[in-house]
Amino acid sequence: MLADSYGRIATDLRISLTDRCNLRCAYCMPPEGLDWLPKPELLTDDELVRLARIGVEQLGITEIRYTGGEPLLRRGLPDIVGRTAALRPRPEISLTTNGIGLGRLAGALAKGGLDRINVSLDTLRPEVFRSLARRDRLNDVLTGLAAAAAAGLTPGKVNTVLMRGVNSDEAVPLLRFCLERGYQLRFIEQMPLDAQHGWRRENMISADEILAALSAEFSLTPDDEVARGSAPAETFLVDGGPAQVGVIGSVTRPFCGTCDRVRLTADGQVRNCLFARTESNLRDPMRAGAGDEELAAIWRRAVAAKLPGHGINDPGFLQPARPMSAIGG
Repeated sequence: MLADSYGRIATDLRISLTDRCNLRCAYCMPPEGLDWLPKPELLTDDELVRLARIGVEQLGITEIRYTGGEPLLRRGLPDIVGRTAALRPRPEISLTTNGIGLGRLAGALAKGGLDRINVSLDTLRPEVFRSLARRDRLNDVLTGLAAAAAAGLTPGKVNTVLMRGVNSDEAVPLLRFCLERGYQLRFIEQMPLDAQHGWRRENMISADEILAALSAEFSLTPDDEVARGSAPAETFLVDGGPAQVGVIGSVTRPFCGTCDRVRLTADGQVRNCLFARTESNLRDPMRAGAGDEELAAIWRRAVAAKLPGHGINDPGFLQPARPMSAIGG
């Protein structure tokens, strides 16, 4: 197992397929983008699937989520999903995406074995989308969400970050939009993971503010806390249910004590926390001929060193050197 010294067991593996993205969201990167990782530094498909296999067969991984950057930019993604679905015991396979290109790929991904999908959508207003993402692609995202539902990737989850003075007035419209289409909405507090290191707590819309805005229009009833387990979202029944809305209070309501996640970057580095300041290299030993047992041992040591929490609320907190696009969500 992938156990740390605080009794947590990592069973949820987040694998970044690329650090590249086709949007330039203001809370993630500058308008000109970033210096992308050179292709030789990225894991190949075979290397990626090998590490996934070690995680599943030897380390107790039961869920694999592919992330980015934007994972739909990874050529051969349906094949990667299919090879992951062939692992035994079969892990649950999910994908977090901005939705651009999903209209074209949703069917192939579902056929390959993808179980679930999360699509980032921060606004329903084209002008706000253009300002925030610096691209005019809202219709592509909405088309991708619909294509995922048509392909059977249900219930589709929608991830939303509210930002003060940008889209902070869209909590209710976004929830209505998702309720009408059977999507599950998850609001996420903005975290200090931007490349520009411009995050400020006073600009963040907190979980309490989100819930207050929703409660003005809907009746929210806390869902079963026991059923939540290690899930990051606090969920609430909307108007008595069965529809739900979730709030992920990463900053003001941290859930580090039940965290079961471990991350693998696109260049083969293990990160035991989203906010870790250190990484453990699996790519170079693998390319030097390390066997499965040796790679598993490196992985175990990396997770064993996990800190008790992300430390955002500590006076000495330092933002990770890598931005979210290079870490993988």
